[in-house]
Amino acid sequence: MINRVPQLLIYFRLSAGLALIVLSFLDITYYKIIAIILFSLGLVTDIFDGIIARHLNISSQFLRRLDSTVDQVFFVSVAIASYIQCKEFFIDNKIHLSILVGVEALTYVISYSKFKKEVATHSIGAKIWTISLFITMLAIISTCQSTTWFSICFWLGIITRIEIIAILFTLKHWTNDEPTLYHAILLRQGKTIKRHKLFNG
Repeated sequence: MINRVPQLLIYFRLSAGLALIVLSFLDITYYKIIAIILFSLGLVTDIFDGIIARHLNISSQFLRRLDSTVDQVFFVSVAIASYIQCKEFFIDNKIHLSILVGVEALTYVISYSKFKKEVATHSIGAKIWTISLFITMLAIISTCQSTTWFSICFWLGIITRIEIIAILFTLKHWTNDEPTLYHAILLRQGKTIKRHKLFNG
């Protein structure tokens, strides 16, 4: 049973994201508080599903791919729920958001075109960007506004997506958990890379 914990955490995150859309649409009482709690729990599960899997020595390509796919669904769900509640923010920032979504989509187009699989780099840069995205979304959920953090999130998103694209072009074969472009270059050269036990592999 304990070996199923990582997978259960992933599915909890999926359920939390979908629940946010429903609760936002229904505009329930105390929505903001509930949304912040679900969003925060979602991020916590994102952190610990991989850590627990590696601790139990059950981390697999299936789990990493499932994790990446659910991550996308979760954050898209949060964005949809936030749009329902805070349309003006999304309308005011539609150009930046379109660029960011476009670059993110491009990483998947490249990955599917080259490897017939989704992106699962789980790079250090992407993890840092996720933190900035989390803070930005908290601000939007709470106040329907975000200026400085949205700007930081936007530029970090662009920079980290560019690195992911570079990693995808560098790799000869699909591989999950490349901490940086430097590590992808080492893999291309046939060398073994060292992955942090808590955060990669």
